[in-house]
Amino acid sequence: MKPLFDEIDRKILKFLIGNARMPFLEIARECGISGAAIHQRIKKLEDSGVILGSRLVVDPKKMGFDVCAFISIRIQDPQLLLSTVEELKRIPEIVECHFITGTYNVMVKLYCLDNDHLMNTIFNGILTVHGVSTTQTYISLNEAFQRQVHVDCLD
Repeated sequence: MKPLFDEIDRKILKFLIGNARMPFLEIARECGISGAAIHQRIKKLEDSGVILGSRLVVDPKKMGFDVCAFISIRIQDPQLLLSTVEELKRIPEIVECHFITGTYNVMVKLYCLDNDHLMNTIFNGILTVHGVSTTQTYISLNEAFQRQVHVDCLD
């Protein structure tokens, strides 16, 4: 289902995706509408679930997390899928979890301090979760880029 918003909503989203801390009055000036209208439109975007919130983004490497890995996980019994994901959620190194198609059911992204930490997380964390039958690990050598969904892709 395609979201319904107009050109002003798209401009607002572009500004907020670029800088979530941009003052609403500055966005209003750039969009040529009142500050109150910006507040109303942002509230509408939040209420409709388009805007999920704003967050601070940190650089994991600068915090000492030198290993980023993606792990495909096969869950032996589809009835265990949700409970297994709930257990995976308790592993702090895992920062993302996706249901996927193919040979595996789930893919997680995690950050570890080093390879020993990764090995410990796999063997003493992920592989001990009830329902996990097999895994395949991919280590990221370098993140080429990261971005939010681009509003212009809706055209």
